[in-house]
Amino acid sequence: MLNRILLAIDHSETRDLIVEQAIALAEGVGGQMLLLHVLSPDEEGNPGMPSYPNLSYSPSLDEAVLDAYRKRWETFQQKNVEQLQAYVSRAQEHGIKAEHVQRPGSPGKVICDMASSWNADLILMGSHGRSGLSELLLGSVSNYVTHHAPCSVMLVREGKAVSKDKPAWYETMVAQ
Repeated sequence: MLNRILLAIDHSETRDLIVEQAIALAEGVGGQMLLLHVLSPDEEGNPGMPSYPNLSYSPSLDEAVLDAYRKRWETFQQKNVEQLQAYVSRAQEHGIKAEHVQRPGSPGKVICDMASSWNADLILMGSHGRSGLSELLLGSVSNYVTHHAPCSVMLVREGKAVSKDKPAWYETMVAQ
């Protein structure tokens, strides 16, 4: 059954709705949730890599650039942890056992590795719906996960999400 639901969170516009759908599913099957955020250099909103315009001319400037980058990165990490904590609290308000984790790395690989080590029954994640050239150039985390996951994967397409009240799949999933 679907007792252990890994919810992969990113910065997509549908993440709040995806969390609500995961809560509805976990509530319906009496499951627990692990909310995962992967810190990735490709992620929207990350502070980017520092640039060093004059490496050999000004060591103190290089250190200042690096310090500023560290501060931006720490702020980025903390903001994501706070969002995860808010989602965990929302799930716990519904009586669902939930926890969160944030890991750096390649999103698809980290999601699959975490699903394996946590013994997830289901990975629930969003999909940007990329195809063709944009998928080739930008990659597709959801494509990687669906092909490498150790368990079932449920995708919610960006812009195609259903209402917060009762997702379309809810009745079917709970009836099984």
